[in-house]
Amino acid sequence: MDIPEDAPVLRIGALSRRLGISDHVLRAWERRYGLLRPVRTPGGFRLYSEADVRRVREMRDHLARGMSAAEAAHAVLAREAEGRGADPATDGGAGELGGALREALDGFDEPGAQAVLDRLLSDLSVTAVLREIVLPYLAELGWRWEQGEASIAQEHFASNVIRGRLAGLARGWGDGLGPRAVLACPPGEWHDLALIMFGITLNRSGWRIDYLGANTPAEELVRTVAARQTNLVVLAAVRPESLEPLAAQLTGLARKVPLALAGTGASPRLAAAVGAQLLDGDPVSAAGAIRWPT
Repeated sequence: MDIPEDAPVLRIGALSRRLGISDHVLRAWERRYGLLRPVRTPGGFRLYSEADVRRVREMRDHLARGMSAAEAAHAVLAREAEGRGADPATDGGAGELGGALREALDGFDEPGAQAVLDRLLSDLSVTAVLREIVLPYLAELGWRWEQGEASIAQEHFASNVIRGRLAGLARGWGDGLGPRAVLACPPGEWHDLALIMFGITLNRSGWRIDYLGANTPAEELVRTVAARQTNLVVLAAVRPESLEPLAAQLTGLARKVPLALAGTGASPRLAAAVGAQLLDGDPVSAAGAIRWPT
């Protein structure tokens, strides 16, 4: 007999391995937000369905775009209530590898994490690995850190392993004949992994990347742009207070070269005020939407 698509058949461990999200985070989302809706077997076990899988995937996507956990859960449940739930995606082995990556990074197993990343990059495109595996993992890790469920040491270790791998993917991204993009974070902004992923994706569309990175003084950014025949400047921040004081300088910069603001610190109001484009969504999708200058 065929099993209905939304029949509850998954134990919490299987759900965790499939989605690459720890079982205690899944339980927290179930308890706090009602995101998962298991049924109990006569033996007292919770079983989860494909509908739970879809909700968790949507939650993960919203977190990767910078929403808080509460906001993300509300958005998922509101969407479902309107009858517009996300289409199911089949991740197969990639989901299991995502779980293996989390386990290795959480366990300070650098060789194990590198082996998983090797396998992912051999099975999937770079953009798929970044969007479907790395970004959701970092979002989930950040959430666990905020909740006190992951240590500072775990967060630093995982970020540095991923940063090293991204550096390898970024090698040579300044070469070529395509248009040039200058990427930076403003003063006081040190979280630049998402910006690196943006640059890697943009480079795969033929762009050359000049990467200035975290904590870049505004005057250095302006000086570099003037000297480099730049076609696009992207400034990324996670805190609004990093960009707001630069409004006058950003306005002047936007008059000389196309300027885009990205990250949770960039608002539609500020982008409109300085004459910049606002990049929303995850950094991989945002980079994929950038068009060559005409």
